[in-house]
Amino acid sequence: MEHKAGFVNIIGNPNVGKSTLLNALVGERLSIITSKAQTTRHRIFGIVSGDDFQVVFSDTPGIIKPAYQLQNSMMDFVKDAFEDADILIYMVEIGEKELKDADFFRKINQAKVPVLVLINKIDRSDEETVKQAVAYWQQQVPKGEIYAISALENFNVAPLFHRILELLPVSPAFYPKDQLTDKPERFFVNETIREKILLNYKKEVPYAVEVETETFSETDEIIRIRSIIMVERDSQKGIIIGHRGEALKRVGTQARYDLEKFFGKQIHLELYVKVNKNWRSDLGQLRRFGYSN
Repeated sequence: MEHKAGFVNIIGNPNVGKSTLLNALVGERLSIITSKAQTTRHRIFGIVSGDDFQVVFSDTPGIIKPAYQLQNSMMDFVKDAFEDADILIYMVEIGEKELKDADFFRKINQAKVPVLVLINKIDRSDEETVKQAVAYWQQQVPKGEIYAISALENFNVAPLFHRILELLPVSPAFYPKDQLTDKPERFFVNETIREKILLNYKKEVPYAVEVETETFSETDEIIRIRSIIMVERDSQKGIIIGHRGEALKRVGTQARYDLEKFFGKQIHLELYVKVNKNWRSDLGQLRRFGYSN
């Protein structure tokens, strides 16, 4: 029996639903999801394996014009996704007309691998608009196969997955068959806490935050976690903590709830806030947080 395996890399503008799609395809909540742009900062692999296949899906940061070093590093993850793709998924939302970076768009049309163009969020639209969108994107990406989907409603995701299996190259598996992702447990702790910060705070504060888990110790009954929330300025530290520590407590409670579901056991979570000036522009710090090679 032939075994197929390959990297299926998802790219697109911020907020088009890339993370929702990854989670729908993998069947697990690996990527954090909020309505804010730039929620995804890293490249995250979600691995789906069967007896005769392995698909390594890759979620990437939304394409933007970088304004500081962290965003440059985020766009490097997108460039990597072009380099190692066996299948490229270019995701747009209904009503969208262009990619925020013309160079990336040229790369899509010059790709030597199959390109699947997904028009997402069609549950928010009507049949005529969807037809027009399909025709528009067929013109824009002539070599692409167009799929109208709703990642959130799981509409047309199964036919898409079936087509991906057809297009995969013959190859041995890249990862053990029981592995779900390339990221360690601490990464998901950090991302879960960061998601709650994105949901609970406004303006610049969530974007100035990085989370680092210092300790992660597990027994049969409980996981004890100590994580540091880093901000760039003292004023941001005050905002994160909130009046009498209530804002930080809310973040901790919400994160603990999700982590208990993710790990399937009781979580004891301690959160601390620390000022780490200009970490978003410091290459040394970015490397430490996994943003640079």
